[in-house]
Formats: sequence, C-alpha cells, structure tokens
Amino acid sequence: MTSSEETPSFRLAYVPGVTPGKWVRIWNERLPDIPLTLVGVSAAEAPDALRGRDADAGLVRLPIDRTALSAIPLYTETTVVVVPKDHVMATVDEVSVADLADDIVLHPLDETLDWEQRPGRPAVERPATTADAVELVAAGVGLLVVPQSLARLHHRKDLTYRPVPDAPESRVALSWPEDETTDLVEEFIGIVRGRTVNSTRGRPKPPAQPKGRRTESDGARRKPAAGRATGRAGGKPTGKSAGKGARGGSGAPKRGKPRRRP
Repeated sequence: MTSSEETPSFRLAYVPGVTPGKWVRIWNERLPDIPLTLVGVSAAEAPDALRGRDADAGLVRLPIDRTALSAIPLYTETTVVVVPKDHVMATVDEVSVADLADDIVLHPLDETLDWEQRPGRPAVERPATTADAVELVAAGVGLLVVPQSLARLHHRKDLTYRPVPDAPESRVALSWPEDETTDLVEEFIGIVRGRTVNSTRGRPKPPAQPKGRRTESDGARRKPAAGRATGRAGGKPTGKSAGKGARGGSGAPKRGKPRRRP
C-alpha cells in the first residue's frame, strides 16, 4: 500500500502535566474518521521528537530549541512550591522566592523552569526526575518549585503547594515541524485556538452565489393591477364610468332651452 492510500491519522505529543483531553474530545467530535494518537514525551525530548517526525505536533513547555520548529504559545501556568503539610509555608497563602533562601530547594534534571539564579540552598545531588524530587520532599529532604500542573500530577496526601508569584513561569505551546504545516495541523491549531466548527479560517471559501435578477418571465408572472385598467383591458366598463354613461355623462346628448322663431 502506498503512502497516499494509507488511512490518515494524527499523532500528538504532550509533556508531563499538560492535559490535552478537552482538545482530543473536540477532535474526535469533528474528525471521527481520523484517529488522534497521544504520544507521551518528556519536556527535554519533545523538540527532537517533533523534528524526528515521531509526532505531527506537540504540546510542549517553553522555552525550547526552536530550530526547524514553529510554535504557538497557548497559556501560562502558575508556579508553586511543593512542601510537606506540616511545613511552616503551608500556613500562608503564597510564598516569595526570598522566603526559600534558607531551605534546600530541589532542582531535578528534568526541571522545566528557566531560572536565572536558582533559589534556596542546593541539595547534595540533583534528583533525576520531578517524580523523584517529590518523593524527597515527602521524606523531608527539601522543597520543590514547579508549574502547578506538575504539582497536581504528582499529588500526595502528605504534601501541599503554595503559589510563588515572583518565580519564573512555565508557558505551554503547540509546536510542530515548520515545513509540515499540514491540513491536519491547521485543524488542530483551530481547535486549540477555540475556532468553531463553522469557521472558514484556513479553508477555501465556497464561491459566492450570484444575486437573483428579475427576468421577463418574472414580470410575466406578476399579478395584474386591480382597478380601471383591468376593466378597460377586458372591454367592460367598471365602477363609476358605467354609471356616468347611464346618467348622461360625457356620452349623452346635451339638453337646453328651445330657440324662439323670429
């Protein structure tokens, strides 16, 4: 079977913490004959997965290496600090970066935040993954600053999290190979941007229908006007004209006084 005969499909990569469920559901409603396959990748692997054509598009975290890739930012996440429930920071509404200065802050090798200067005291060794770092927070080794979606993804009953407003934020974007902006990629772009199913953006518009013109046949089908014109057309007197003729109207002889003879 040649590639042109293959059943079309769409592969969507996504990084941990990102939940594409809503967009996948809309895709399945609009394009039920084109299956969408989800491909889980780490944040670090996502750019290479797209350049290697392992996926048609991907939900990634910025910044990424944009070489040969297009990207549309979608939303920005709140950054939070993950702490044990009995930690003093669990008693406040939010935490600043300066508040972390005296604590060990874990920075896993797959960290997604772009720090100019990492806060807190460094750990003896960096955890390999965010999941490993969460386990260390539960063990009381240190704290962890992550996008809120990752805190939810690795939720534990003995941990909680608080916003850190002045920390770097994580932006989620839709990315794809810049030379592979296919019709299906355009369809998914429309979905994540909230375009309705009837939106014509990116699709050819149907030719405009010519406005109707009145033809002679249309005029022939018009109803004749009522009134004297109708009566005259039929050769019959109508209305008051009939009465005038009977009472000596313009068609009757004039009467006057007889002349005297000389």
